[in-house]
Amino acid sequence: MDRVSTLERKTNETDVKVSLNLDGTGVYSVETGIGFFDHMLTGFAKHGFFDLSLMVNGDLFVDSHHTIEDTGIALGEAIKEALGSKEGIKRYGQFLLPMDETLILCAVDLSGRPYLNFDVKFDTDRVGYFDTEMVKEFFYAVSYSAGMNLHLKEISGENSHHKIEACFKAFAKALDMATSYEDRLSGVLSTKGTL
Repeated sequence: MDRVSTLERKTNETDVKVSLNLDGTGVYSVETGIGFFDHMLTGFAKHGFFDLSLMVNGDLFVDSHHTIEDTGIALGEAIKEALGSKEGIKRYGQFLLPMDETLILCAVDLSGRPYLNFDVKFDTDRVGYFDTEMVKEFFYAVSYSAGMNLHLKEISGENSHHKIEACFKAFAKALDMATSYEDRLSGVLSTKGTL
């Protein structure tokens, strides 16, 4: 069964078109209008082995907020749709990702219950045209739209670029693990019988 989703989210502030294949090879085409954000999302696709096509037209003349947040909402919805019934998946994933002086922990539970625990601090306001306060907003949007429990924790780090990039890559690796199949499992990994 193909775990692929394609959707569009259009508002007065943004127009987001996303196509996602959870069982891809890391092929990507990303255009958000924010160079650093494109860099993070291509890293997410490549390191998670997700095929991702993402085209965003946002009101960047205002600021980056709507574009980044709405991209997170659309990506979360795409993840949820592609997962379908979640039968046979491992459900949990975690990854400890080093990037130079930075070490980021990411843990995911595809429980259907949204929650974000974000414990990463930034000493700079921006990286390129990307506002660092939007990292938390992005992952909040993804976690709530996808219905996932998501934890991101800074173990060590100084450079904001490294910390943000490590967050995106750690999330990719943890999500790849959580969405992968468990051969020993029949149905869903829950005593409730549903996720």
